[in-house]
Amino acid sequence: MSSVEPRKGEKLVLQEDCAEDKFKNGILTLTNQRIIFEKTEGTLATLSKKPGELLLDINLDHISNCKAEGFLIKKLVITTSQNKVYKFGVFSNSKWVKEIDRVRSNIDHD
Repeated sequence: MSSVEPRKGEKLVLQEDCAEDKFKNGILTLTNQRIIFEKTEGTLATLSKKPGELLLDINLDHISNCKAEGFLIKKLVITTSQNKVYKFGVFSNSKWVKEIDRVRSNIDHD
């Protein structure tokens, strides 16, 4: 569903329709190299969405911290090495944290 061209050797790990606190609705994508957030554009008449502008493209080695936050309203909180914080409303925030940590640890050993 993503319109972003994959890099050489890049593989999709997770992808989900979600919302980020500042950017609003979009598609969050985790690959074995980076995390990407694209704005989505939808039409109510056809109930369809399509990827729009690329709002976030972070290499996994630039993520300093990720954590699950919230009970009723679950958020995936990502902090970059530049101390920028992004909060994504994903369905299973603990699953995202687990996968990001797993993929990041594989980068360190490659």
